[in-house]
Amino acid sequence: MNKPCLPPRGHALRKGRVSLPNHSYLLTTVTEQREPVFIDFAAARLLIACLKAVHNGGFAESLAFVVMPDHLHWLVQLGETMPLRRVVQTIKGRSSRLIGLQRQSGASKPLWQPGYHDHALRSDEDVRQVARYIVGNPIRAGLVEHIGDYPFWDAFWL
Repeated sequence: MNKPCLPPRGHALRKGRVSLPNHSYLLTTVTEQREPVFIDFAAARLLIACLKAVHNGGFAESLAFVVMPDHLHWLVQLGETMPLRRVVQTIKGRSSRLIGLQRQSGASKPLWQPGYHDHALRSDEDVRQVARYIVGNPIRAGLVEHIGDYPFWDAFWL
């Protein structure tokens, strides 16, 4: 009996994905096996440095982010030159390399799960409200009582 041909892993995540310059996206990406890599202060700061490098390079404007112990939420507005998949690929690749060196595990152990979730913000969605939702994650997760007590977040407006 022949097995049905299955699409590649992550295929459903890519179905219908559109990358529009100057458009805002809410991105979520998760560590491999939900390992809480970012409870380590240095690892979280390295990831944030990667986000800032993409922002400072003009590839995407970082509007808000929160680095949770095992995942990243990032509200980003794409620039003109780099599509969404490349922005995410850059962040995941650079952070994997830098954190792997810091952890002395190199490329032998994956940092991120394949793929990511993206939500293109509609014109009627309030970008500031989405940013507030993102930075409120550590409170909802019970990590802190006040967002000022959590060190791994930023928002353009706050």
